[in-house]
Amino acid sequence: MKFWSKRTTWGARVNKPTEMSACLFYSLSQPAASNQKLHFCLTPCLKILTNFGDMKTVALFALLLICHCQINAQMPLPKSKHKFIVIAHRGDHVEVPENTIASFEHAIKNTVDYVEIDLRTTKDSVLVIMHDNTVDRMTNGKGKVSDLTFAQLSRLSIIDKAKDSTKKYPVPTFEDVLKTCRNKIHIYLDYKSADVAKTYQMIKKYGMEHQIIVYINAPSQYTDWRKIAPEMPLMLSLPNDVKTADDLNKFLLATPVALLDGDYSDYTSAVLQAAVKTGIPAWPDIQSPNEADNWAAAIKMGFRGLQTDHPAALIEYLKKNGLR
Repeated sequence: MKFWSKRTTWGARVNKPTEMSACLFYSLSQPAASNQKLHFCLTPCLKILTNFGDMKTVALFALLLICHCQINAQMPLPKSKHKFIVIAHRGDHVEVPENTIASFEHAIKNTVDYVEIDLRTTKDSVLVIMHDNTVDRMTNGKGKVSDLTFAQLSRLSIIDKAKDSTKKYPVPTFEDVLKTCRNKIHIYLDYKSADVAKTYQMIKKYGMEHQIIVYINAPSQYTDWRKIAPEMPLMLSLPNDVKTADDLNKFLLATPVALLDGDYSDYTSAVLQAAVKTGIPAWPDIQSPNEADNWAAAIKMGFRGLQTDHPAALIEYLKKNGLR
């Protein structure tokens, strides 16, 4: 899963005193801030305002409070019984093809915390699961998902070309996935191309608002989700230009989110620790053929969640190291 354009500016950059940002995010970014927490936050910030004393700083302070409200409007993240979160990239597809019901069932069996799925829409507006915008790589057919009706898509089969297997799997609908995962495993929804209202309606139909986080691929998607389903927890990738704690605070001011993603190698220690202090988890992508070589470094750096192509192996590694 790659961010649509990590260099794209999501909102206006705001210059501000780092101390004020830290005070606000550290004390207020948690859900349901109390009056006591608000007082704890405002006291040092008001002192800073007194020192600066200009309208630009006052305006910034107001922006920070708005940012706090936007963060707290989102639901808390789905609860997990594990202290280290494992996300199965496109399902647990070590033995079966990606983004199939079988891959999600394997993830459930292996006690994975989340399955990452890719949402697209057929020509006749049926929500289906497919990573690529075409069916060429994964099925015995050809064409764009958006150019095929669901009836046409249903006649195709997902096949494991890498293993040269003859076994066939149907292309799952979003509803199929919700039925499979409900009350069994959380969903990391990589929102590729779909109607927000229809997607959210389907989520509510199965009562799974507290089981899903939404990964955003474009600014328009962020706007639509905030408008139609403001309480849903949203996730963005860490932009390439975020290298310091101050960079991160500016980014979060422009685009409040509940969670951060991105490539594991894009994070500096300073950025990760700043994210921890703001109460916003970072669960980066680490999937690669040699990803196991990086697990120890990622854990030592401070990550407490990873998206992987080898969820069962990662879970076994975590167990051996007392993290599961």
